Amino acid sequence: MSEALPSGQSAPTVLRIVLGKRLKELRESRDVTLEDAAAALSVSHLTIRRIENAQVSLKIPYVRELLRVYDVSEQEAADFTTMAEQANEPGWWHRYKTALPDWFRAYVSLETAAEVIRVYEPHYMTGLLQTRDYARAVIRAGFPYEAERTLEHRVDLRLRRQALLGEPGSPSLWVVLEEAALRREVGSGAVMRAQIDRLLEALEDPRITLRILPFEAGAHSGTSGHMTYFRFRERELQDIVYTEVGLTSAVYLDQRPDVVAHLEAYTRISRLAAELLPDPRAHLKQLRKTFGK
Repeated sequence: MSEALPSGQSAPTVLRIVLGKRLKELRESRDVTLEDAAAALSVSHLTIRRIENAQVSLKIPYVRELLRVYDVSEQEAADFTTMAEQANEPGWWHRYKTALPDWFRAYVSLETAAEVIRVYEPHYMTGLLQTRDYARAVIRAGFPYEAERTLEHRVDLRLRRQALLGEPGSPSLWVVLEEAALRREVGSGAVMRAQIDRLLEALEDPRITLRILPFEAGAHSGTSGHMTYFRFRERELQDIVYTEVGLTSAVYLDQRPDVVAHLEAYTRISRLAAELLPDPRAHLKQLRKTFGK
């Protein structure tokens, strides 16, 4: 994003991001400067900026005073304050905080609120479509020395994320998988067969579009690595792109040039996959045979 999304325990719910942007819009529409808003709260202008960028929780007394300064109607202020109280409540993923890297906590909030999710995955099955056994094997590879109980907590989190696909108003999910992700044996042949069965089931879901990019595609726009593209219903939230940086960090982008570049690259990859492999079902069934019976 134009300012990095907060990490750690301060990672915001999407509602907090939305309300921060609304506060900024209100301030600017009333021609109130950062310094004037700060003076009303007896804080620094940096505090106002952090509130607007969802980098701190929404203190209700601060919210009420800002709404008064911005000359918001009594009813609108009451509604806004109620939403601010809701935004300060931890998301469902809070109970999994020990299983979430700091840099990934914002991702789960964005994923939960998205209207459309587009994923390009070059290495493994995307997390939203993994079976439990596949997820366990992948996570164990990433955390080889972790205690079994902690490992299962991470697996539970990954499976809990998948619940959003079955909820009313669930997002549309578009996935482009590299063929390498399907041929790399994870866990065992039995695990892979079950995982491919899960992908075949996903192809029956009208909300899910799955495409496979075969090796014959050669060099292409996505070879720089994994990306997830989020689109939201809320007008205050521009599209956001998530990409991972090494093993221990990630970036969230919402500047239009960055977002457009990633969307264009994703579109090219998706079209290429559709052209080269128009029938992913047949390809999946054939791949399944390579992992035994």
